[in-house]
Amino acid sequence: MAPPTAPPATRPLALVAAGVTALLLATAGGYGPHRDEMYFVLVGGHPAWGYVDQPPLVPVLAHAWDAVTGGQLWLFRAPSAVAAGATAWLAGLLARRLGAGRTAQVLAAVAVGLAPVTLAVGHLVSTSAYDLLVQVGLLLLVLRALEDPRWWWAAGLLLGVGLQVKTLPVLLAGSLVLALALVGPRHPLRSPHLYAGGLVAAALWAPNLLWQQAHGWPQLDLAESIAAGGSGTSAGLVELWATQPGLVGPPVGVVLAVVGAVRLARSPQWRFLLVTWAVLAAVVTVTGGKPYYLAPAYVPLIAAGAIGVVAWVRRGAGRVRQGVLGAGVALGAVVGVVLFLPVVPAEDLHRAPVLAVNDDAGETVGWPAFVAAVEEGLAEAGPGAVVVTGNYGEAGAVARWLPDVPVHSGHNSLWDLGPPADDDAPAVVVGQPLADLERWCSSVVEVTRVDNGLDVDNEEQGRPVHVCRGPVGGWSALWPRLRRLG
Repeated sequence: MAPPTAPPATRPLALVAAGVTALLLATAGGYGPHRDEMYFVLVGGHPAWGYVDQPPLVPVLAHAWDAVTGGQLWLFRAPSAVAAGATAWLAGLLARRLGAGRTAQVLAAVAVGLAPVTLAVGHLVSTSAYDLLVQVGLLLLVLRALEDPRWWWAAGLLLGVGLQVKTLPVLLAGSLVLALALVGPRHPLRSPHLYAGGLVAAALWAPNLLWQQAHGWPQLDLAESIAAGGSGTSAGLVELWATQPGLVGPPVGVVLAVVGAVRLARSPQWRFLLVTWAVLAAVVTVTGGKPYYLAPAYVPLIAAGAIGVVAWVRRGAGRVRQGVLGAGVALGAVVGVVLFLPVVPAEDLHRAPVLAVNDDAGETVGWPAFVAAVEEGLAEAGPGAVVVTGNYGEAGAVARWLPDVPVHSGHNSLWDLGPPADDDAPAVVVGQPLADLERWCSSVVEVTRVDNGLDVDNEEQGRPVHVCRGPVGGWSALWPRLRRLG
């Protein structure tokens, strides 16, 4: 395939990337830490080649980076902001590979950088922030490899690193190969460089695969739990597809994706990118995946759509069309910022539309009040008490604000860390049904209930805080009953 003829819009793309990063940094300190962030810091302090819910790289690095940043939230989240900016930059370069001129490259970068999914994952320390960057980078390298097969080695290297962040890139890689086999171009399938790159990826992924195999493939169990609704971001079939426009961002992102899909369908050279999206969409639908799993596959559609939209703007009443496009971009940016970044005051969240669209916002408020309720329980439980929580966010909050208090949870990888060392220790228990506690404890008393004071109906709001004394048979005997994946 011939290389692109248009020069890269180097300076404008760098400015777009810097702007996206600056926007995310400016809002990075809003509200408080997310439950996943606190979980990463906690479980990452116990390095392993894998965890039951993810590969090892992000938790281990999050734990180390938290120690460096000293709990400063904006600085802790800075790498995610940079990753989001880099994703926008790569989107512009990907558009160039599809034939975009400088203006279309910038439009693609802006659309991807301000897309709700990019803002949402770039605001938090999450596997998704780096996974999005990896998968967009993989798509770009695939386009380079179609021109020069030696780039398959780089694609394999990036894929292997990405698989230590999240398992999702393997779905995109498989969808790409299948798309090439179905609609071409098929010459890469005869290239030894493609298979060499695959071996590089497999070698880098192997430690995590071996860990999963040794532990009974817990991520498969977790995937089943997600498909069955066992995650806060699980979605049924209707919700899965109803939320797709919100990933790319109406109105401009949706228009670009639709226009791009039509352009790719009409291009024998690039049709495999649309087929890749279709194959991945089928896999996510059949397996009950989360809506954002499809996000990276929209980037080529948006990039191709930018070419068509810029051509439309330049035809006819150019200034009017520029105004329409600019207004659409501005409207989408404002909506995305309001809904997915912490700009609405926390005390107004309960009456704003934010939580109806972005439930992650609710998981970043109320943690100090939760910890205060746990402290009430500890005062009642007395010396030697431990904390046992029902989910990893609660455990992470205790570890963050009460670092000297032993905290345990049966949720996901925290269960592997084991029960309290003192088998008969009194425990402050949050997130376990009272009926279970009455069977597990010789005595149980409710001390207080969590109230975030913001009227935000998140997972912790209204939960009772119990003190459990005399665990029946000891915590080691009860521990298998507390395990939960989700």
